[in-house]
Amino acid sequence: MTASVQIKICGLTDEVGVDACIAGNADWIGFVFFDRSPRYVTGQRARELAQRCNSTDGPECVGLFVDPSDDEIAHVLDHVTLDVLQLNSSVERAHEIRQRFGLPVWLACSVSSRADLPAHEGIDRFVLDARAPVHSDRPGGNGVAFDWSLTRGWSSPVPWLLAGGLNPGNVSDAIAVSGALAVDVSSGVESRPGIKDAEAIAAFIRAARGGDQ
Repeated sequence: MTASVQIKICGLTDEVGVDACIAGNADWIGFVFFDRSPRYVTGQRARELAQRCNSTDGPECVGLFVDPSDDEIAHVLDHVTLDVLQLNSSVERAHEIRQRFGLPVWLACSVSSRADLPAHEGIDRFVLDARAPVHSDRPGGNGVAFDWSLTRGWSSPVPWLLAGGLNPGNVSDAIAVSGALAVDVSSGVESRPGIKDAEAIAAFIRAARGGDQ
């Protein structure tokens, strides 16, 4: 593992978390615009946090939406500039949103078997996450992992991120087993739901990039 592993820290809600991502040279920070999530922020709050990132050197900003309408996305974009739209939605809807807003679109994909690995084109990245538990009211951010070996030898049509159940203690193994070149973490670097821990973020980034080896 080297610094070539890309890192997204998702579900930022406060300045401490954003500053830790900047200090650790994370590639992306994610804001959740889904009101059932403990990590939900408004567009205005996301703008306040995003302004801490240097526009040229800081992490890019990713907005996470669940089955959004065009109006919901447009309302957020009226408040904050996003570099990427990440969607929990259908492939067809992802294509529509990509064309409508002219931004890169990442599609979250629930994985529990090799058959679930996506093969769609016209998407900029896939985010591979574990299938949500039966009683969860959220499609992601549940801290659940899937079998990382499922992606070994998989030829994806587009770049992808490994998500789901990652933390500073297992991300190194997850990268080694899955072959992932990019990882996405949320609950695994929190002190409590929705509140990021700066030391955990730093430890996660070190581990993902081989700093603890």
